[in-house]
Amino acid sequence: MNNIRNFCIIAHIDHGKSTLADRLLEKTGTITEREMQAQVLDDMDLERERGITIKSHAIRMDYKRPNGETYIFNLIDTPGHVDFAYEVSRALKACEGALLIVDAAQGIEAQTISNLYQAIDQNLEIVPVLNKIDLPGADPEGISQQIVDLIGCEPDEILKVSGKTGEGVEELMEAIVERIPGPKREAEKPLRALIFDSIFNTYRGSIAYVRVMEGTLRKGDSIYFMETQIDEYDAEEIGYLKLKKEPTDKLEAGEVGYVIGSVKSLQDARVGDTITHSKNRATEPIPGYKEVKPMVFSGIYPTNAEDFEDLRGALEKLQLNDASLQYQPETSKALGFGFRTGFLGLLHMEIVQERLDREFNMDIITTVPNVKYEVVVSHKGEEFKKLVDNPSEMPDAGKVETVFEPYIKASIITPADYIGPIMKLCQDRRGVYINQLFMQNNRVEIIYELPMAEVVFDFYDKLKSGTRGYASLDYEFIEYRKGDLVRLDILLNGEPVDALSSITHRDKAYEQGRKICGKLKELIPRQQYEVAVQAAIGSRVIARDTIRALKKDVTAKCYGGDITRKRKLIEKQKEGKKRMKQVGSVDIPQEAFLAVLSMDEDDR
Repeated sequence: MNNIRNFCIIAHIDHGKSTLADRLLEKTGTITEREMQAQVLDDMDLERERGITIKSHAIRMDYKRPNGETYIFNLIDTPGHVDFAYEVSRALKACEGALLIVDAAQGIEAQTISNLYQAIDQNLEIVPVLNKIDLPGADPEGISQQIVDLIGCEPDEILKVSGKTGEGVEELMEAIVERIPGPKREAEKPLRALIFDSIFNTYRGSIAYVRVMEGTLRKGDSIYFMETQIDEYDAEEIGYLKLKKEPTDKLEAGEVGYVIGSVKSLQDARVGDTITHSKNRATEPIPGYKEVKPMVFSGIYPTNAEDFEDLRGALEKLQLNDASLQYQPETSKALGFGFRTGFLGLLHMEIVQERLDREFNMDIITTVPNVKYEVVVSHKGEEFKKLVDNPSEMPDAGKVETVFEPYIKASIITPADYIGPIMKLCQDRRGVYINQLFMQNNRVEIIYELPMAEVVFDFYDKLKSGTRGYASLDYEFIEYRKGDLVRLDILLNGEPVDALSSITHRDKAYEQGRKICGKLKELIPRQQYEVAVQAAIGSRVIARDTIRALKKDVTAKCYGGDITRKRKLIEKQKEGKKRMKQVGSVDIPQEAFLAVLSMDEDDR
């Protein structure tokens, strides 16, 4: 038991976490040269292409020290993006130590700091590692000083490695043995095993990846999920997580492995839940469990109405391996049948869209992403709260007492040259300035409180383009705050187009309405009659554009003759157009929808 080391890797996106994991697998002989490929632990093509870890991974390695002793390394890889912060917290809970990896060229980024503080809160032993020292632009001395300032270690405690060339990896493995403590041996207590990840297998059900904290789990034991209170499964197969699953008869306290029990749904084996024995149960679950709640909502519609059932099937399959994805059917007059889908954040939304396109060949339209609001509605003298994640569900302005919107605390790390553009961007997005900290190497951490609705659309893109890609962002949800928010409706000939409705701040509503009306005027083809395009808040129209009618020359057949004859034909045409306007409906072409839905915040 003293020869087990459970550790994870903390790093910002693209700081070489997966590449360094490859070198550890190679040096410990866990993987043969034939099996070797870049980013072994990243299963999806999407992860490899983007250089990010989307799903958390775990692997067991056997390390033989020069003195002949053998140690077991359980590496629990963590996602590096802010959207998956809860998964990271559960992976940290399963470890005794963490490798803090910092890119020797880019330095400390916002996400690194966020995850580091989580690791310190969990009392993990931190091993600082400077990666990519082989790069021409590397600055080992300067970046080492940043790490010293951040965690207060000695400069000679920082390990300098290169995940690409393998330099310094031997010293890193020795440091893991020396510095990270072994797990506590508490095998005699009732079983408590933490689920830090789970995947769904079509044939075997949900496979839970667990870290046994106390007690012993044996093959065939009846198990009980403490948070979901489900008591109907047996541990049919347990084992270790090597490159392929390796069955064993028991998992003891301190070990990491997997449990297969024909669990029919991923919802039953939730990340963060505690497994114990059905009969000899533990008294308390492992603390820290929470249900993951979506933060960003968007409508997903098939471009071809006949593909609705295919889209439902695709979302069902995606949900099997992603319990945080939530969806429910909805209809829109403009877009037909589709689904209201909840995501953890914008990256999660982008990944789901990309997977629908690649894995299921679905052609979809997504509506503008928005967040969940708390609306206080007064009805017959009584007030009650309503949660709204779809603009079309927002009650009429006359019934709404107050609207509360989610706020986040955003931490932005940037070179000092870009303080101006970042502050302007945050002020434009209704940000509240909190603090500014100057760091080593001419870098600054700027902290703002921002409405989440202003961040979900294109804030990250604007931040990156305004700082030439140097700034990094991390955020956490704080609370709901009162805001002067209204529903902006787009009307065509007085009929609201529900798919183009949005919830916006009153100060921005006029400008946004004017721009959307202008865009639709350009994109909607002219009809035989005049079409009014309006933006309205409740019953008050705040912007209008008119699409002129196509005029047919009905007087062309009159050659000469009296003017009253021509006038009579023009009046008759006018009557026909009035009648046509009453019964006619304006079809918005697909391109117009896509153009309006993909408009930048600045274009709105």
